[in-house]
Amino acid sequence: MLKKIVSNITYFVVMLGLGYVIYAYFLIPNLALNRLNEANSTRATQTLSTQTFFAAKLPNENGVLQDLSQFKGKVVVLNFWATWCPPCREEMPELSELQAEYKNKNVAVIGIAIDELNLVKEFSESTPVGYPLLADENEGMSLADQLGNDKGVLPYTVIINSDGTVAKTYFGRITKPLLVSTLSTLLPP
Repeated sequence: MLKKIVSNITYFVVMLGLGYVIYAYFLIPNLALNRLNEANSTRATQTLSTQTFFAAKLPNENGVLQDLSQFKGKVVVLNFWATWCPPCREEMPELSELQAEYKNKNVAVIGIAIDELNLVKEFSESTPVGYPLLADENEGMSLADQLGNDKGVLPYTVIINSDGTVAKTYFGRITKPLLVSTLSTLLPP
């Protein structure tokens, strides 16, 4: 009899735990990523260097090398993505809108694909994107890691202030209102 009671209690506890996991990770969108963003953001703004980023040269979707130092002095919204990543593709229209609205305010939106160049070329031919797309599977992941993506999460977005410091980092899908809110603290009124 005692075995049956213990068995039923164990079953109940396991089901309760499973229910919480399903609730927390599947029913509350991005709860785990939001916690990562909160914990990572303070650390990121204090310890990350953009020196390697601004020293890099990466190919655009057409294979033409782009010197990333051309973005020095601008507020940079740097988005690491991949063609195979659904949340990455979902946020691209909002990033394109942001680029269109802020291009005359010293803001540059840049997408670095952690992907093969030919796949990025195919993607850009079928999907209009209003900001520069660069691609380098290995160098891109190394840059993302150096800029705080120690989890290997895509998409991953870094906001670099015009003075070259990392202002904010975001794991997972971002939204235009979230970026506008961050930019409002970095740009003159």
